[in-house]
Amino acid sequence: MYITTTGIVLRETEYKESSRILTVLTGTEGKLTVSAKGTKRKNSRTAASTQLLAYSEMTLYKGRDNRWTLTEARSLELFDGLREEIELLSLGAYFAEVMETVSDEDSPSPEILALGLNSLYALSWKLKPARLIKAVFELRMMCLAGFEPILTACDHCGEPTDSGYLDLVGGILTCKKCGHSGELTAPLDSGALSAARYITGTEPKRIFSFTISDASMDMLADAAEKYLLVQMDRGFGTLDYYNKVKI
Repeated sequence: MYITTTGIVLRETEYKESSRILTVLTGTEGKLTVSAKGTKRKNSRTAASTQLLAYSEMTLYKGRDNRWTLTEARSLELFDGLREEIELLSLGAYFAEVMETVSDEDSPSPEILALGLNSLYALSWKLKPARLIKAVFELRMMCLAGFEPILTACDHCGEPTDSGYLDLVGGILTCKKCGHSGELTAPLDSGALSAARYITGTEPKRIFSFTISDASMDMLADAAEKYLLVQMDRGFGTLDYYNKVKI
């Protein structure tokens, strides 16, 4: 069976002398493991379109063993801006690792793919500061993965609040009056909370269309990263590397 689809390369693993095994996230087929033969050969026509973070149109063949093999590919977006700076490339690799973690094999993931592509595009073209793009990606991705935090009002007293604490385990908000219990919380001032509400509730096309002060951005970035790590219950090697090389 042959299919033609578009997808982004989330992982590439060297296989034998001239081939790669790819993890590709597609909008129509979900996450796929694809054998890409000959892509490491000199002058290979599919070398660029099968590299990490390449968004490409691919023709795939599924054999009787239910394994996918790449037959043709052409790149649609390579996010060249990421490849010029190690900080941006490492952050892009982190985005890829998160997408690989939250997506499922053979299950369509159009919203996850769209968020990843929009975030990588914004990062590549430096449309917003990298830490803002990262926070938006992390918080919105948790919503898509089924871990959307409830930020409408204080979970304890039920009163509306313009600042407070995010419970990183329960995904709930408490106001300053009610306080917080335990260490797994993150403070949010009015700017950070307003941004978090916007990120979790706005339409995808407008997800980066907001401004925020540096102080509030620091709180939002800290909360978004910690929330993702707690909800995923794991670490990410790519995030560790990014935190080492970022300026």
